[in-house]
Amino acid sequence: MEVKVGVSKRHVHLTEETWKQLFGSMEMENRNDLGQPGQFATTSTVDLIWNGKTIEHVRVIGPARKYNQVELAKSDADIFGINPPRRQSGDLNGALPMEIRGPLGSVVVPECTILAEMHIHMTPEMSLELDLKDKDLVEVYNGDEYLFDVKVKVSDPAALEMHIDTDESESYNLQTGSIVDFKVCGK
Repeated sequence: MEVKVGVSKRHVHLTEETWKQLFGSMEMENRNDLGQPGQFATTSTVDLIWNGKTIEHVRVIGPARKYNQVELAKSDADIFGINPPRRQSGDLNGALPMEIRGPLGSVVVPECTILAEMHIHMTPEMSLELDLKDKDLVEVYNGDEYLFDVKVKVSDPAALEMHIDTDESESYNLQTGSIVDFKVCGK
């Protein structure tokens, strides 16, 4: 089955409380919608600071979440000299800390930094149709060439889309909008 690729650059998700600490009463402003329903890149950025190093102008993704999360590619983590765990979004147990700086100050979040696992978003209806469950593995192909296995992420709402990071985009020569195929492992 065909799926569109979405390349995810380093970004942060913030709670309402952290947003207010960094930006005050300013509302999250939508710069552009993302591939998943209700998700958007805001016009706001933050700086990430750790081990005496800084990555500036990291995009905040809206809307506000119930947890703070910093998603990096491995090459970003190397700038800080850290090795965050590779996880699905929201799985922050044992994630690394990060200082996040906005226009009104900084906060140090103890468990927030991960390398996001590649995944394919789909609705519960689509997963039933394909006989897949959340976190099942599927094989990804570019034409006849096998690329990798990736987990399914079942949620509602969702749009069928595979997310990879910028390092993976370079490694596999895939860009946002590329089309690949996926098959249930072993079938």
